[in-house]
Amino acid sequence: MARPEVRGTFSQPGPSHPTVAVRLARTLCLTNAPVLNAIYRLLAIAFLALASEGQAFAQALAAPNVVPISDSIVTSGQPSAQALSTLAARGFQAVIYLAPMSVSDAVKEEPELLAKQGIEFVHIPIPFGKPDESHFMALSSALTRLQGKKVLVHCQVNMRASSLVFLHRTINQKTDPQRAYEAVATVWSPQGPWRQLLVEQLAKHKVNFEPY
Repeated sequence: MARPEVRGTFSQPGPSHPTVAVRLARTLCLTNAPVLNAIYRLLAIAFLALASEGQAFAQALAAPNVVPISDSIVTSGQPSAQALSTLAARGFQAVIYLAPMSVSDAVKEEPELLAKQGIEFVHIPIPFGKPDESHFMALSSALTRLQGKKVLVHCQVNMRASSLVFLHRTINQKTDPQRAYEAVATVWSPQGPWRQLLVEQLAKHKVNFEPY
């Protein structure tokens, strides 16, 4: 099956530096224009450095749509075999794979490559056209159990992964859904059964948010 069209290769979810600068200025009661401009410049440099580091990491992982969620969770599409062989050196302690091994771009030796590095491999094969609540519950259970470890959650192009990690963050970690959804929107706009799954789970857990 051909890969669906995707939107990008890397995103660092979070507020832009002007928003941070405004909040900082309000907190410190700053009104002096030169001081505010200096804050903007410093924050701009910091965010550019972060983006550059993220781009380098995405290239090293050799996977589509790499999206760092936090210090402990990264989502992505399928990494190359070579990249999988270096995950321990990058601090990863577990990998959750959400696509069936039968898909054309699966790395068949992935479990063995990870085992050699002492990395736990969790496989939750989700048929792309038939995601359901049990898949979300399995992913959520795995992430809860692996809390405190650095985890890569991946599928083929980060559609399955971004969507289910969004639900986990919003429902279980109580992350603001608008902010959490940025990590989904940078990859795709869920349609069909995926949008239905998001809507149903958000409603079930009384989270007021409409996926776009």
